[in-house]
Amino acid sequence: MKTPLRIGMVAGEPSGDVLAAGVVAELKRQYPDAVIEGIGGPNMQAQGFNTLFDMETLSVMGLVEVLSHLPAILKVKKQLLAHFEQNPPDIFIGIDAPDFNLRVEKTLKQRGIKTLHYVSPTVWAWREKRIHKIANAASRVLGLFPFEQKVYDKYQVPYTFVGHTMADTIALVPDQSLARTTLDLAADKPVLAVLPGSRRGEVDTLLPVFLDTIEAIHKKRPDIQFVIPAANEHRLVQIEAFLAQSDDAQSRLPIHITTGTARDAMIASDVILLASGTATLEAMLCKRPMVVAYKLAPLTYKIMQRIYKAPYFALPNLLANDAIVPELLQEDVNAENMSNQLLGFFESDNSALISRFTELHHTLKCDADKTAAKAVVEELLG
Repeated sequence: MKTPLRIGMVAGEPSGDVLAAGVVAELKRQYPDAVIEGIGGPNMQAQGFNTLFDMETLSVMGLVEVLSHLPAILKVKKQLLAHFEQNPPDIFIGIDAPDFNLRVEKTLKQRGIKTLHYVSPTVWAWREKRIHKIANAASRVLGLFPFEQKVYDKYQVPYTFVGHTMADTIALVPDQSLARTTLDLAADKPVLAVLPGSRRGEVDTLLPVFLDTIEAIHKKRPDIQFVIPAANEHRLVQIEAFLAQSDDAQSRLPIHITTGTARDAMIASDVILLASGTATLEAMLCKRPMVVAYKLAPLTYKIMQRIYKAPYFALPNLLANDAIVPELLQEDVNAENMSNQLLGFFESDNSALISRFTELHHTLKCDADKTAAKAVVEELLG
């Protein structure tokens, strides 16, 4: 009796969970009996993935911020590697989360297990020489963006551009009316979607100033509705608790908290305020004007000022190689700045920006799930 194919995977945050889910589904289609396990979220699990640990443990961002979570992260890594030693996968795919996954990949590769890394670390933006560490950990990198290819070619590290699964699944012209009906939002009033992040630390940092921005906008435009999608149950509890403590903001202001998808909230909106990250790419694909904000721990910010070399940090700007959306950092992340920028979008046509977003959408629409799964199979059979 043939032993079923075993595939290890680790996604460290919601964006990785979305990316990996389509690959899991495609691999399950080709290998129905395959055991695909490791660490993943609800999207991966819905496709038949078996998660051994809560993905929330790994959802930490920042150079300094990760320190307090390090013991829990190291414990998960040790237990995961022990599991894979007893149950060796035929191939392991680390999805993003490079600080965790590259270490896991390197150990497994040394044990003779084939390894891939899905989502290139930002070697094009800072610490380019990390590419040698990547090459030691993974046989090939599957990347989301076309501009990454030249960095890997420079160092002769195998790289496959697969595009982005969201570019395949999001319509070129999303249905705003349907999304508003889905979220029970008034069809005849403008909507601002507010996304303070998918990680606890991001929400702790950004939600207070985002709420101040909502207050400022409401004073000038009381007709605007606000929708805040919670990335998961953890964030839902966190957001509701904060709003309840803030003079019960949810009862004073037209704020709708939803457990529906962030995508529905984006499509339902006219404009978006959000934390920097993969969500900015999704907002671009949904063709919505946005203001991108982020606040780092002071020490992390000082370090990043010295080592970050890319001209932008918001993904739409990086893809366009142009400042097509406002991006705000640190002290610039304040209610006055953000409300003025957002209100400007509400009062503008924005058609030129939407056209630019549509052009960028086409560059990423490459049937990513099948292309990534094909690369996995080629590595398995090679």
